[in-house]
Amino acid sequence: MAPPPSGSLPLQQRLMALAQTLQFAWFVGYVGDNLYMVLTISRRHLTLLFCIFRYSLSYITFNYYSRWAIFSYRTAFVSAAVTYGIVVYKAFRARSRAGSRAPGGILPLAADENVQYLAMALVWLFAPQYPLAMLPFGVYSVFHVATYTRTNLLPTLQPPQQVAPAAGASPGGKPTYKPNPTADTIGKFVKEYYDTSMGLVAVLEILLWGRLLLSAVTFSRGSWILIAIYTAFLRARFAQSSFVQGSFKNLEARIDALVGGQSTPPAARQVWDGVKTGARTFHDATDVGHYVNGAAAPKKTS
Repeated sequence: MAPPPSGSLPLQQRLMALAQTLQFAWFVGYVGDNLYMVLTISRRHLTLLFCIFRYSLSYITFNYYSRWAIFSYRTAFVSAAVTYGIVVYKAFRARSRAGSRAPGGILPLAADENVQYLAMALVWLFAPQYPLAMLPFGVYSVFHVATYTRTNLLPTLQPPQQVAPAAGASPGGKPTYKPNPTADTIGKFVKEYYDTSMGLVAVLEILLWGRLLLSAVTFSRGSWILIAIYTAFLRARFAQSSFVQGSFKNLEARIDALVGGQSTPPAARQVWDGVKTGARTFHDATDVGHYVNGAAAPKKTS
């Protein structure tokens, strides 16, 4: 990530320098996608979080097919797609500059989490509305925006102030700066709630699969295609995310405890055992590691 502009520059020049960075375009993918906002930060108003909030108002008032609701829903996924597209592009450009080449074949490319989320953002953009699909992107956006604000935006708006060296200090010593209370608060928030929020994302992604399964059972339009695509996505997430693995284990343990009661009919236990056997068979048959020569899947850089 590029460093923030020099604090010796006037505020207007610092903002212009920041707006010209690719990281700012990445940030704009979360906080708005109007071109004028790239140059005028104070007037941005289309954000992924705002879209989720605006759609939520329509949803709780049962107006989820109103013009504003549809606009908010689609704009949220446009923003998410642009954001992950920038991350994927940055990774590709970094490899090109380093002279290295990405592993050949579609499977190594599909193993990149950023590519997976980019693909799902595009799928949700054109698919029928599933409000639950916006929430994982919203949780990610909170932490991405918070991190960007702490590391780039705040140093640009409030350049760090150098502390005067103590008497007798070496002239060539490393300068020290006053801490920024706002940046420290944001950093503490990210550190304290990151794991909990990633666990929440995992739960939301599993719940979304259940929602798609319900749609498939009722033969909703396009639901079988969606659940096939999303099952592949969730399988990849399970292979790469300890949070998803932990959520599935917790779900399995809860259902085991539920069906293990004496009042549970034997048929229910047999059905649950069959589901677990089928899930394990599917897991083993779709282990991507067998097809990419055991190469480790690249972790998400955002």
